[in-house]
Amino acid sequence: MSTTWNTGRLGDVCRVVPGYAFKSSDWQADGIPVVKIKNITGNNSVDLATTDCVPQGLLTPKLQKFVVKDGDILVAMTGATAGKVGKVRTNRPLLLNQRVAKIAPVDADPDFIWAIVSSQEYQERFFYLADGAAQPNMSGGQIEGVEVPLPPLPVQRRIAGILTAYDELIENSQRRIKILDSMARALYREWFVHFRFPGHESVPRVPSPLGEIPQGWEVKKLSAVAEVNRSQINARSALEALHYIEISSVSPGQIDSTTTYAFADAPGRARRIVQHGDMLWSCVRPNRRSYAQVMHPAPDTIASTGFAVLTATKVPFTFLFFATTTDDFVAYLTNNATGAAYPAVTAPTFEKADLLVPSVALLKKFGDVTIPIAEEIHTLQRQIQNLRRTRDLLLPRLLSGQIDVEAIPS
Repeated sequence: MSTTWNTGRLGDVCRVVPGYAFKSSDWQADGIPVVKIKNITGNNSVDLATTDCVPQGLLTPKLQKFVVKDGDILVAMTGATAGKVGKVRTNRPLLLNQRVAKIAPVDADPDFIWAIVSSQEYQERFFYLADGAAQPNMSGGQIEGVEVPLPPLPVQRRIAGILTAYDELIENSQRRIKILDSMARALYREWFVHFRFPGHESVPRVPSPLGEIPQGWEVKKLSAVAEVNRSQINARSALEALHYIEISSVSPGQIDSTTTYAFADAPGRARRIVQHGDMLWSCVRPNRRSYAQVMHPAPDTIASTGFAVLTATKVPFTFLFFATTTDDFVAYLTNNATGAAYPAVTAPTFEKADLLVPSVALLKKFGDVTIPIAEEIHTLQRQIQNLRRTRDLLLPRLLSGQIDVEAIPS
């Protein structure tokens, strides 16, 4: 069986509302949280762990259309994440910043619209709307002009019902990942920031360049415990194909996707060789926290030269990951970035960073606890990728009528 549904513009059935241009003087530490580009993570979610705020008094009738609530669909309109979408999960009022748009269904089922725009196909369509090689950018009108299938509303609801089951499994895995990451990060803070590690009561403190630290610990340069950009391929490398990690495919804490190329067709920046346990850190705009740990990569996985690849040599790779993703480390990179338009750091910036390195025994204990957590997170991320792939393969079959949605109870 095959069915051809009507199609129409996204703007025919949805309102697309670009965010509000707040003044620089509006920003403050608390108040009403505002969703910015940085909060659209690239994994079909909106990360509200760190948000900038504006005063409560700014929530006037004039700004009501920029209010974001639970279940709203957002799309990034500019930058490396242009075209990425996310669904808001919150129990508090939020406001929408410029360069992020809200897609508000009016004459369509919201879950059906989410199923469409969150698919890989449509996120790529959004991305290719963006013009400007240096800074991709799209308008609300361009988003509204994207063509979408528009089956009858009862069919939309049936399709959404099928795909929502996949979304719920994905969201459940994402919650588990956040819990596991929080557990490991809390352990790092407890042992290596607050110095409440096993047996700390009997260990005296001694002075160091970073203040008082436990006796037997040392302040070392990152280059003493890890290598930066250990190896890379060149034009003579005997690769038939490679799996490429580009900066836009990395969101805070994870690699969202890789792209397979024949070696001859690969981008010129596909040069950094990566291996299990390596840490990827985007050198451009480090305040955006585009970093991830590489876990069990396919052979011939190569990262962009826009990354610094950190390979742990004297510490567990999980220790290196948490040590280089603290707020203090991000601030160090941000303060040492150069270039007004595209602030960036270099390999020596990483190599010269000070790290507080504990005893070998304590490092081993930390690795014994956190490496299994990293493995479990990796398993959950793989499950999410498989669920998304299955969901994206199922969507066109539902829309084309290969699967008879009319026979599915509403």
